[in-house]
Amino acid sequence: MTPVARPSPNHDTRGGAEVDILVLHYTGMRTAQEALARLCDPAAKVSAHYTIDRDGTVYAHVAEERRAWHAGLSYWAGIRNVNARSIGIEIVNPGHEFGYIPFTDDQIAALIDLGHGIMARHPIAPARVVGHSDVAPSRKQDPGELFPWERLADYRLGVWPGLRGASPGKPEDVAAGLVRYGYDPEAPLADAVTAFQRHFRPSRVDGIADAQCAGLLEALLALI
Repeated sequence: MTPVARPSPNHDTRGGAEVDILVLHYTGMRTAQEALARLCDPAAKVSAHYTIDRDGTVYAHVAEERRAWHAGLSYWAGIRNVNARSIGIEIVNPGHEFGYIPFTDDQIAALIDLGHGIMARHPIAPARVVGHSDVAPSRKQDPGELFPWERLADYRLGVWPGLRGASPGKPEDVAAGLVRYGYDPEAPLADAVTAFQRHFRPSRVDGIADAQCAGLLEALLALI
C-alpha cells in the first residue's frame, strides 16, 4: 500500500548518523484523527516517520533521511540519541490510558509490508526492531503486552526466544543480560524487566526478574 502523505513539520537533520534501529509505538490517543493532528502540530514538537491506522492505512509524516521526534529521552545498545539512528512508526491504538485494545490484522499486515521496505533501505537487524518501552522503560509502556511480537518475528521484524517454559537461568544474571541485549544500564532494574516482559513474556508483566525471564534472556542473547 502506498502511504498517504500527511507531512509533519517536526523533524531535523540526523547529523550524519546511520539508521539502524526501528522503534514501534502506539499512538495512545482516543482517535486516529487526534493522533495525526498531534504528530503534525508544530506546537507539539513530536512526530514519527509513519502512522498505521486501524484499517491498515499508512500515513507518511517525515522523510526517512530526516530525524523525526518520536523516542524522546531514550537509550538502546549504547545509543542515547535514538531519534538520530531510528525510524519511528506509530500504530493507532488508544493505549493503556484510554482503553487498550488488540491491534488489527490490517495494521499488522501493513506493518509487515512497511517494515520490510524500511529494512531493505537501511541496515536494521531484526534484534534492533524494538518497542518504545524498550528504549524508554521508565517512561513508556507502548506498544504494550497485546502487541504481537512473536508473530512479527516470523517475518524478521524482531526476534523471539525459542524457550517457552522456566529454565535454569539465574535471576541474578538478568540485570547484566538486559544491558548486553540493549536495555539502559541506568534504568531501574524493575523498569527494564517490566519492559522486557511486555515484549518477550506478555503473559505476566510484574517486573520481577525470575528464572523464566533469565532463561528467555539467555535464549535471546544466543540469537544476536
